[in-house]
Amino acid sequence: MNILSIQSWVAYGHVGNAAAIFPMQRLGVEAWAVNTVQFSNHTGYGKWRGQVFSAELVRELVQGIEERGALPTCSGVLSGYMGDAGIGEAILDTVARVKTANPRALYCCDPVIGDVGRGVFVRPGIPEFMRDRAVPVADIVTPNAFELEWLTGRPLATLAEAASACDALHAMGPKVILVTSLETNGADPTTIALMASDRGRKFTVRTPRLPLSVNGAGDAIAALFLVHYARSNDARIALENAASSIFGLLRRTAEAGSREILLVAAQDEFVNPTTRFTAEAIA
Repeated sequence: MNILSIQSWVAYGHVGNAAAIFPMQRLGVEAWAVNTVQFSNHTGYGKWRGQVFSAELVRELVQGIEERGALPTCSGVLSGYMGDAGIGEAILDTVARVKTANPRALYCCDPVIGDVGRGVFVRPGIPEFMRDRAVPVADIVTPNAFELEWLTGRPLATLAEAASACDALHAMGPKVILVTSLETNGADPTTIALMASDRGRKFTVRTPRLPLSVNGAGDAIAALFLVHYARSNDARIALENAASSIFGLLRRTAEAGSREILLVAAQDEFVNPTTRFTAEAIA
């Protein structure tokens, strides 16, 4: 399997492609990284160094891959944080090229917009680009709870409301949805939920809530979910595998008290998770 991943890159730590590429490689995937930025570290530290790359550079790199005759072998495109709409258009152009070369290829869009407690944290125009341009052409989308609510305008106070919001998002175009960090009324406060929706079937997995706040976990789980879905064509299997792996990664990170996810130290969790979770169907 070959996956083309277009995201940011950091030299220190793990976010964007620096969080997505290695887990895919550990699962036996050839991951082709096209980086949209090259920063010293993620911006959560408050200070960083580096450069934002242009949409033209992204197009040029993809064209070079295309000239190698590789696009027909591309199984999917993965995208995450988009620094501006120009980068977004370059990503959508890439998706169109890949799907022309291989109609079976999947496009997985992590619609990075914001988060609970922080609100919208991307540049003006990006949320609307995600809603109006990227999400409608995606096969798979992986929003967090805040992003699902923003994209659909639906409340997520209950599990039934979250399921309804997924239906609204399906109506916008995506066939498969993974919702991360879902909290609903009446749920066990010591746990956190993930939900997957596919062809009218909906499933949840609840994992223990861990005492940590880190960056990059969403980038990693989007990559894991894409690979497992591409291999199984089953959202339930993809949810169980991705949730089990990401919990193992975060547990190791919490135990070490690390601010950065321990992607390398916990790499066996991607292949053989220490704890396996079973998804429950939502009636």
